Amino acid sequence: MTGGQIGNVDLVKQLNSAAVYRLIDQQGPISRIQIADVSQLAPASVTKITRQLLERGFIKEVAQQASTGGRRAISLTTEVEPFHSIAIRVGRDYLKFSLYHLGGRELTSEYSEFFYTTQEELVDGLMTQLRTFITKNHLLINQLIAIGIILPGLVNPETGVVEYMPNVKIDNLHLSELVHNNFHVECFVGNDVRGMALAEHYFGASQDCQDSILVSVHRGTGAGIIVNGQVFLGYNRNVGEIGHIQIDPLGEQCQCGNFGCLETVASNPAIVDRVNKLLNQGYKSSLSELETINISDVCEHANLGDELAKQSLVRVGDQLGKAIAITVNLFNPQKIIIAGDITQCKEILFPAILRNVQNQSLQTFHSDLPIVSSQIEAYPTLGAFSMIKRAMLNGVLLQKLLED
Repeated sequence: MTGGQIGNVDLVKQLNSAAVYRLIDQQGPISRIQIADVSQLAPASVTKITRQLLERGFIKEVAQQASTGGRRAISLTTEVEPFHSIAIRVGRDYLKFSLYHLGGRELTSEYSEFFYTTQEELVDGLMTQLRTFITKNHLLINQLIAIGIILPGLVNPETGVVEYMPNVKIDNLHLSELVHNNFHVECFVGNDVRGMALAEHYFGASQDCQDSILVSVHRGTGAGIIVNGQVFLGYNRNVGEIGHIQIDPLGEQCQCGNFGCLETVASNPAIVDRVNKLLNQGYKSSLSELETINISDVCEHANLGDELAKQSLVRVGDQLGKAIAITVNLFNPQKIIIAGDITQCKEILFPAILRNVQNQSLQTFHSDLPIVSSQIEAYPTLGAFSMIKRAMLNGVLLQKLLED
């Protein structure tokens, strides 16, 4: 019984500290009186929490607000520059490291090719390169508060255990624990597309809404769903495998074993493969002049008016629209965000997506539903940093740092 009570006290402390920090971060400069008013916390609790945050340097007092009669209230705002995080994007054949301060500004970054075929190669290479990145940038790093890692596959974001990756055999990889034990700093691990959706919510295209769906079209097709400002997660902490919605029972076989999954049509390799097949069948296209074709070539030629390239992308838009319509009916989002090279052709692609969403979802759900391009795609590590930002705002990381 006592253990439960202690746990509850700790949780209340975490939630209260987070509520105060979140208000200062999102609405600062803000006075203690305003914090107590908005948070419904007792003024004495607010004073105690803000004193703690001030002592640790996470907030600072700024110029006094204009007097409304009586003693002037001092405003509080968050301090971001001394607190640094390393954010890592593990791709299928690359690693990208970035150093961020707590306000979300990228201070430095490094990209390298990274080929791995086993779990051991993945872990060894990641640890070695992370150590090198820290050594190389030790003069830049002030207070390192956390490391964030995003990767393709299924991850339990609460435990930091990687359960599956599409290109390598994974055996219950306790990645968060490994990094924590090696570098003695908190580590958060998550799925790349879910991280990207969170980054759009904090810093990008969905900052202005609480419910959104990000659909990412790269080597595969995935979705990140934000519901009430939080990443929506299912029973095993993963959800949004939109690429495995069957859109054509007679279609190509997918790597998951099923036939006609969205990913067999709406992914970069699938788009390029289909264009090559049509060219080999004798279809006329300006793309036939190229020795090899990649997704950027298809987009460029489509924008220049090449009919084969255009129709290939319209087909992708049609199938994406059908799958997105299902998610619209399920989640009723305020905004759809599309990420990937294909957004270079949004004038061709987005009308096809929208047409299918309108045809196959409830009118009240798709009425005035914006479909927009990702705003954070140029920052592939921002999804990893967003998990650290979330852990500060919900108190999970904040409380640990306050207790250090």
